[in-house]
Amino acid sequence: MSFSTPIKSRASAANCTPSRMSYQQPRLDSSPLTPRQYAQLTSSFVSRGRRSPTAGPGKSCIHRQPSSPLRLDSNHPESALTGTGPVSSTPKKPAKKQLYRASVQGDRFIPSRSSTSTAMSKLESESKTSAASSDISSSSASSLSFQPNTTALAYQSSVAEACGLALNTRILAFKPEAPQSSKPIDLRSQYNRPLKPLANAQLRRRLPTSAERILDAPGIRDDYYLNLLDWSCNNQVAIGLDRDLYVWNAESGTVTNLLQTRPNTYIAGIKWSSDGAYVAVGLSDGDVQIWDAEEGEKVRSMTGHAARVGVLSWDRHILSSGCRDGSIWNHDVRIAEHKVSEFVNHQAEVCGLQWRSDGNQLASGGNDNLVNIWDARSSTPKFTKTNHKAAVKALAWCPWQLNLLATGGGTYDKHIHFWNGTTGARLNSIDTGSQVTSLQWSTTYKEIVSSHGYPDNNLAIWSYPSLVKNGEIQGHDTRVLSSALSPDGSTLATVASDENLKFWKVFEQIGKKMSSAVGGTLGSGKDIAKVMMIR
Repeated sequence: MSFSTPIKSRASAANCTPSRMSYQQPRLDSSPLTPRQYAQLTSSFVSRGRRSPTAGPGKSCIHRQPSSPLRLDSNHPESALTGTGPVSSTPKKPAKKQLYRASVQGDRFIPSRSSTSTAMSKLESESKTSAASSDISSSSASSLSFQPNTTALAYQSSVAEACGLALNTRILAFKPEAPQSSKPIDLRSQYNRPLKPLANAQLRRRLPTSAERILDAPGIRDDYYLNLLDWSCNNQVAIGLDRDLYVWNAESGTVTNLLQTRPNTYIAGIKWSSDGAYVAVGLSDGDVQIWDAEEGEKVRSMTGHAARVGVLSWDRHILSSGCRDGSIWNHDVRIAEHKVSEFVNHQAEVCGLQWRSDGNQLASGGNDNLVNIWDARSSTPKFTKTNHKAAVKALAWCPWQLNLLATGGGTYDKHIHFWNGTTGARLNSIDTGSQVTSLQWSTTYKEIVSSHGYPDNNLAIWSYPSLVKNGEIQGHDTRVLSSALSPDGSTLATVASDENLKFWKVFEQIGKKMSSAVGGTLGSGKDIAKVMMIR
């Protein structure tokens, strides 16, 4: 009788088979025994002291399963067991009782493997399994869809009760509910409200797009370094047109030809005194003259400069003049020997000059790209700034912050720098993109207006200290040469090489009245002005 032994793997069988026993490994699918019967068979061999046909010389390498109620203590009939294993010695005949038990508890029916398609059976089982799982999932989903989440509803109701709200109402609303009233309601006025009150819209300042007034300025010199326009506190505008000086009274509209220079000379600089009674004129031959505007006569003439005087600035009875040779003279108009001091630090023509309102500092700019801040008590500059890359003509001290100075550069610079006159620090800068020809601070708003030459030829209004451009005005066809601000600080006068003198309402006062003049603290009548005793 032969026994077929199922083996897990060929490698394990090779390791467990004794070297002195020749054993041909059978196929696992050809064995008629089940794994349970095989385990019982091997356990019977071990219990009787016999070695398993696949056991090695030392110990068995097959995992021992626990004993089963079904025991095969005897061998099956040869007709039921077929295999190629080794033939053992003649076994003992099992008892009838044991054979009967074995026949009663016999093995399950094993069909013929050759007539069975394992692949088809596997596919059928998988399809049945998937169909069953889909049926289960669909049935569970349908059952869940119809069952409400009682826990969530209970939690929502408890939160709503704690907050004092109802479940069927909104917590937030985008618009207020329509008012309940028996009278008819105008929904247009209720929901279409303006963002701001109408009064604020009426008080909003608008920049002008056209000039308030235009006057002719024939014969004006197209020279960047000259200062040919100024506005007095008595509301009179003086302009130099080649050899002639004209005064236009803004209140009456009359025009007066105040003076005419000698042949081969021309007017290079103009500046009104702080009281508006006198006008100082710088000539191309270096002379400085002072004229009485009301009387129409020359008060005195001060000589000494070697070149033209293109810029002038007053500080009470001191008149400072900037020369083309780079020197700055301070004249005391009350005495015969008028020159009292000289400031020398520029290497080229001085084209910008302005005293601070309190008279403690003088700012000067020149064609050497320098900005000097002078102390009134010293002949050496307190600060010298070299940040500009072109001539500095535009200078302006802030009226509502005395130590704030604004300076503007020429064509190759195009910048406006803001300086602290006390520390000399640069506070801010603006790249305007155009040549800066003049600067004027507003006395009403925290703004500054700049006039420009190439390439824009416009006016720009800037907020300070944010430096935001509030707007710009395209008013001239050519570059703006000079500008001047009216006594009330609302109107800006500009003159350009297109021979036009234009007036712009750039700082129009809204809802309040301003003081009559910027220099009103010095008086407005000629009686106070005569105290200067000009000789």
